[in-house]
Order: sequence, then structure tokens, then C-alpha cells
Amino acid sequence: MLAIHVRWIKKIKEMKPNDIDAIVIHCSATRAGQDVRASDIDKWHKERGFKCIGYNYVIDLDGTVEIGRPLTMDGAHCNTAGLSGRSYNKHSIGICIVGGLDKDGNPADTRTDAQKLATSKLIYDELLPKYPGIREIIGHRDASPDKNGDGVISKNEWIKMCPCFDVRSEFPIAICIADRK
Repeated sequence: MLAIHVRWIKKIKEMKPNDIDAIVIHCSATRAGQDVRASDIDKWHKERGFKCIGYNYVIDLDGTVEIGRPLTMDGAHCNTAGLSGRSYNKHSIGICIVGGLDKDGNPADTRTDAQKLATSKLIYDELLPKYPGIREIIGHRDASPDKNGDGVISKNEWIKMCPCFDVRSEFPIAICIADRK
């Protein structure tokens, strides 16, 4: 069994730092305060036919950052095309923040202070330095099609609300840092 596993690992194309040019932030679409872990999301995604969890990182309510899908596999978190013209699953890091719905199940920014801090630290301290090719940081909803062609993804064009906060305004400095080339 171990020999088969080792041969499989050798066949995987290792993602190089410059292959990654985007971060897509998601929410788990779970109610405020609902304690969900990467293992729960992994189970849900497998039930939907995925090989494993679709996100690369999950940020729990207490700010714990859990590692999800390895970057050696294509993501399974955002299939629309990015700036590169390819599916975000092929060239981005998917971060899922637990929450995104209020107690009644309506879309809402339910992030805890710990989640906000952990997200910032993950992006600024870990991901941007490690992946210098990152040029955009968006919410999943920002990957919706620009139906009216005005160059702006408006609220009425969103396919979904995820991650239930405005990623581009929350991480404007990250965009500038990411656009440092």
C-alpha cells in the first residue's frame, strides 16, 4: 500500500509559487456560531462527489487556520475564469471562513474578530510572501459574470453572496502589494 501511495505522489505536478496568481475567499454558508471544522466540510464535499475538501484553508470561529486540500491538487472552490482566463481552481488559493449566515439563515458577515485577524495574518504573513505571483484577492461572489459589461461585478450580478463581506475593500492594501511587479 505504501509503495502505491509513494508512486502516486511522484506523479503529482508540484505547484510552483508563480503558478498561483489569486486568492479566492469563501464562507461555509453556516449559521453564526455554528462550530464547523475542515473535517466537516471535507465530509460535505465528499458527499457531493469531490475527492476531498475543495478549499486549501479553513478559518474556524476561534481563528484556527486549518489546512484543507493540498496545493498539489486543482482546487474545487471556484470554477469561473480569472484574470488568466483559466478556472480559478487551476491557479488560486481557496480560503473558507466558517460562517456567512445569520441565526435565521440569511447572508451576513458573521466573522469573529479572531477570524478577521487570522485571515489577515494568513494573507499578509504567509501567502503573499510565499506566492509572489498573486495579483488579485477576491470574494467568491466577485468571480460572478459581468452581465452588463461595465467592468464591475455589481450586487445584482452576483451568482451567490459568498463570502458575505466585501473582500476587495477589506484587503485593498493586499491588492496593491500583490500588484507589486
